[in-house]
Amino acid sequence: MTNARTRNRYFDELFSTPDLAWMGQNTNHVPAHPAVVEAMTRSVEAGEFNAYAPPMGFEALRSAIVADLGTSSGEALVTEGGVNALAMICKARAKPGTTLVTTDPTWKWPCLFAEQAGAEVVQIPIYTPETDFKLTPEALRASVDERCAIIYIVDPNNPLGVRYERSEIEAFAEIARSVGALLIHDCTYRDFADGHTPVLRVAPEGTVVSLSFSKWLGLAGMRIGALVAEPRLVDEFSAASTSVLGASVVAQRAAMAGLSVKSEWMREVRGVDRANKAMIIEAAERAGLCVPIPVSHGNFLVLETVTTGVAPEAIVEAARREGVMIRQGRYHTTAFGDRFIKVSTSVPGDWAERFCEGLPRYIETARTLNDVPALF
Repeated sequence: MTNARTRNRYFDELFSTPDLAWMGQNTNHVPAHPAVVEAMTRSVEAGEFNAYAPPMGFEALRSAIVADLGTSSGEALVTEGGVNALAMICKARAKPGTTLVTTDPTWKWPCLFAEQAGAEVVQIPIYTPETDFKLTPEALRASVDERCAIIYIVDPNNPLGVRYERSEIEAFAEIARSVGALLIHDCTYRDFADGHTPVLRVAPEGTVVSLSFSKWLGLAGMRIGALVAEPRLVDEFSAASTSVLGASVVAQRAAMAGLSVKSEWMREVRGVDRANKAMIIEAAERAGLCVPIPVSHGNFLVLETVTTGVAPEAIVEAARREGVMIRQGRYHTTAFGDRFIKVSTSVPGDWAERFCEGLPRYIETARTLNDVPALF
């Protein structure tokens, strides 16, 4: 069976698990805002799904995305999920003989996209308290040269949850300019962060922001995201797009409704998220796990498993057997993946309670597992 088929069957089995607690993909499972459900229902009842959407997205949605980002420059290109935006950018810029420079850990898919285009991926280790688990401008400057086509910064970082200061974003943009590289600021988790600064607010030229509606609005299965950049870059990236018929009409209606109630909605979601984090941190520490970054600006936490003496993959499998999906560190990083599991926190409180109650049991079950199936 190919890796693709194995991976597909893995997730198909997860979807077939009754009452599964999805706590590994940073997706938002807080029950949807009524305005969002109503917008989708109206769209379906009107048969809007029979027609293609505008290829760059509905103009009202494009404008709303830029306004929500709080920038006076740039325009939005609506995509089929944030990952599609990143694939489009990498297809346009990554070439043989160039590099994509990012952190380790990072979100792995843009690295794959760059490699598919023939570029070399350079990862800068950041899993250390010596730099507060963050990329420093000095480390970035030492890792770029004239070959660098893309600098990719996930902020807040997935899986660590660290957030960069405005001055750090300004420094990263200056370094990108110095070598003629494009700076991608992946802002997927910005809505869970305090004091976040999208790069377009401080350096609008030669930079691009990627966004997702999967995490804050809970539309992961609807596949809708966006990129925002100056018009000349939007033209360049859209020329590399394979989504020439536009993103889902129903998803776009949901996104517009979500933006219209965002302040109200995120107060509720962040309240749930904070309560779950506090509960999980306490349970993790009782179970003998370390929480290296307790103030996570994403909707997730890293829990270090080294002191347990068992592999993260075994804990993930033990949890799965009890209907709880969490993520192993190796999904994000080969170098540091043996140290931690990642747990998503934008979920119903009873899911978090189930995880906390079961965590000591997952660890003990993991000690008995000799063979762990492939995880993704």
